[in-house]
Amino acid sequence: MDKIKIGIPRSIPYYYFDKKWTYYFEKLNIEVILSPKTNKKIINDGLNYTNDEMCLSLKIYMGHVNYLKDKCDYILIPRIENYGVADQTCTNFLSLYDLVKNTFKVKVLNYNIVLSKRETEEKGFIKIGKSLGIKTSVCKRAYVYAKAMSEKDKKKKHLMNLKKLLSSKLKILMVGHPYNIEDEYVGLPVLKTLEKLNIEWINAYDFDSSITNKLSSKLSKDIYWKYSKELIGAIKFVEDKIDGIIFVSSFPCGPDSLVNDLVIRKINFPYLNLVIDDLDSLAGVETRLESFVDIIENAKAKS
Repeated sequence: MDKIKIGIPRSIPYYYFDKKWTYYFEKLNIEVILSPKTNKKIINDGLNYTNDEMCLSLKIYMGHVNYLKDKCDYILIPRIENYGVADQTCTNFLSLYDLVKNTFKVKVLNYNIVLSKRETEEKGFIKIGKSLGIKTSVCKRAYVYAKAMSEKDKKKKHLMNLKKLLSSKLKILMVGHPYNIEDEYVGLPVLKTLEKLNIEWINAYDFDSSITNKLSSKLSKDIYWKYSKELIGAIKFVEDKIDGIIFVSSFPCGPDSLVNDLVIRKINFPYLNLVIDDLDSLAGVETRLESFVDIIENAKAKS
């Protein structure tokens, strides 16, 4: 009997749950089919299924779903509303399920995370396992294993970030969501350019989120988007150890446009605000990065 094939779009929620999903499905002996790294075809396909008002990240996500639609039995799409009243997600995390269901003829494997209504991640994972005919006890053991293993991976990233802060190179904090920073089209060209310029770049989201979430209140007590809080909290966590900040967002992200503008008004660091839109938006980014590094070097030389 062939294994059940679960398709996972390499976009938006994938960058928060990839390890946990992988460990979980491996434990249940279920095959995972991951869409490839973002390329121009995936972006163009995503543009065909979205409208101008949607952010680039959402367009990319739909392109990844289009790639998977005829290659698996189910496509995994969670609906994540909140991790408590003060820790909401942006509307993309809520709308993915409905957008896909109303756009493609595919079977969707879905679970909800709404802590304000006691719909936990554990309940969600058990739900999708049971819907595939697997016993509750087996699903629960697989979830406990997946959570423990993914927590180990997160701890390694936190420790690696702390080590980077000790580097003698110029250090720049990358403030952007992982689905932007790590995307082959959106963020990786920026990171590769920084490496060429001998910069130690540090991802804000790779620090311990329980620490950065609380520290965000030092910049704003009113922000209620969980992932935005964790990003800006990282600024306060490392402010005495970095030389500059680069904000990376996809146009027209509502939370990022509000949060980044608020933070920029309150920090006293050299910063660069990169907003990536379409296929032509990366033109000139390398020149802007070179100029930004020059500014940091000159400022450091004068201090």
